[in-house]
Amino acid sequence: MIILYLALLACGVSLFVLSYVAPFRVAKLLRQRYPQHWQVIAEAGQGKLSGFRIWASMQQVLRSPALPALGDAAITRWQWIWRYSQWLGWACWLGALAMRLLLH
Repeated sequence: MIILYLALLACGVSLFVLSYVAPFRVAKLLRQRYPQHWQVIAEAGQGKLSGFRIWASMQQVLRSPALPALGDAAITRWQWIWRYSQWLGWACWLGALAMRLLLH
């Protein structure tokens, strides 16, 4: 049982790390493959955005249906990872917590 508990914790951590890395990977792919779309995200009407504003814009882009419309499988895959890895990470952690509470 301890192996399952530790596996759930490790899986949860790795899924949370994936949800953190995914927006950066999508941004890199957009910069490389679709520079005109990246320019719209990175520059507002006032000029260049700060790092936080770019991050906030990326969160909106990841939630929008615009990325699947590009038809790029790699970007869509990283969007899917961003969307579902947090939920699966929480499920793993809650499963480990339930094991700990029920078995003690």
